[in-house]
Amino acid sequence: MAAELAPQLSLSEALGSRPHPVRRSAARVWSGLWPKLGAAVLLVVIWQLVVWSGWRSQSALPGPWPVVERLAGDLRHLDFYAAIGLTLRRVAFGYAIAAAAASIVAILIARIELARRAVGSLLVGLQSMPSIAWFPLAILLLQRSEGAITLVVVMGAAPAIAAGLLSGIDHVHPLLIRVGRAMGADGLRLYRHVILPAALPAFVGGLKQGWAFAWRSLMSAELLVVATNQSSIGQLLQSARNLNDAQQLLAIMVVIFVIGIAVDSVFGMLDTAIRRRWGLLGMEA
Repeated sequence: MAAELAPQLSLSEALGSRPHPVRRSAARVWSGLWPKLGAAVLLVVIWQLVVWSGWRSQSALPGPWPVVERLAGDLRHLDFYAAIGLTLRRVAFGYAIAAAAASIVAILIARIELARRAVGSLLVGLQSMPSIAWFPLAILLLQRSEGAITLVVVMGAAPAIAAGLLSGIDHVHPLLIRVGRAMGADGLRLYRHVILPAALPAFVGGLKQGWAFAWRSLMSAELLVVATNQSSIGQLLQSARNLNDAQQLLAIMVVIFVIGIAVDSVFGMLDTAIRRRWGLLGMEA
């Protein structure tokens, strides 16, 4: 009797020893969060050490605590949130256009072999161009307007997104394509049900890289182009520089940094979830 119950008891103990799903989720979140927090703490420590070294005066390079106090004061004003909201709307609008256009172009290029050979190197060239190089053309075509800013964001993000999707399509295993065709998928159905799902991890990587390009392009555009009477993060940054207000300048840079890290973390969680779903990560303990 004891010998028969032993395997059942071992199985029950093994199941009982597994952590609760909530704890597993919290552990995954913490495992992804603590390296970022550690890096941020290390950055603040280095910043404070540089201030203590006396390399620059406190007025030119204030320490972390005065900057945090200044940022806390800014966060009590609605105009500061309005500036952040305008910048986020701009980057979301431009990024959405870039993602849609890049996805369509990449799928069309991937289906036409001649276009794939012709446009592939062109995408690499566009991706390597600094976003600031698009400003003169954007202003010439659209003046100092929202359209000029959007054009710069789109041209900064679209090549990276298209390159990511093309890379994912190129690395789809031929066996998956043969199996899909054997099951009756052809043409657009083959792309919808086989190729695009298989290319999704690389596509998310392209979207993540495209976001980084879009964010940098927008910050540059807002520093150089004043399109409306409303304040944006870039305009606040430029205003702080003109007034030699180092605390305000660094406080806004902290906001830019935090927004970039937050969006990058969202893409990181999405990438991890997709890779786990596709079986590209190791088995969890």
